[in-house]
Parts: sequence; structure tokens; C-alpha cells
Amino acid sequence: MAGQAFRKFLPVFDQVLVERRAAKIVTRGGIMLPEKSQGIVLQATVVAVRLGSKGRGRVVQPLSVKVQDQVLLSEYGRIKVVLDDKDYFLFRDGDILGKYVD
Repeated sequence: MAGQAFRKFLPVFDQVLVERRAAKIVTRGGIMLPEKSQGIVLQATVVAVRLGSKGRGRVVQPLSVKVQDQVLLSEYGRIKVVLDDKDYFLFRDGDILGKYVD
């Protein structure tokens, strides 16, 4: 069902659609954390991208990430998008701090 939403929505230019990882609600010691103290999760999975944006000379600059990449995000610069009752976020390619490599 989630795959259907991405067929209807593709980011434009240098935008990247990501799905954040779930926040940890239990510590290693087994203590349940309240919602306010969980913090913002800065790790996500890329779910949709486009080719890139046109730079100088009208040449398309490719994005640095692709679908299924695990990335580290900036705390700011996000736009929330709700697709099929699930929260996703749009980030510019330049707002992604890095990607995890296997």
C-alpha cells in the first residue's frame, strides 16, 4: 500500500523524500521513555528522488543519494508530507549530512 503513494508523488528538482526511523522508546536498561524526552530522530531511509536540478549551463546535477539509502539528516530544513496516513519528510539534497555505507 505504501508503494502506491510513491507512484502518485515524486519530489521535484533536488528534493528527496525520506521516511524517518522510529524513535527509541525503551532504554538499554528497560526504562520506557516519555514522548517528550525521545528527541528527534536524525536517521532516515530515502524513499523517492528525482534526477536532480539544473545547474549552470542548464546541465542536470545528479543527486548524491538514491532510493533505499540510509542517510543522516539535518535537524532543520524539513517539510512534512502525509501520504496514506504516514509521515514522510522532504529535504533538499544539500540538507542531507551524509549517508551510511555498508
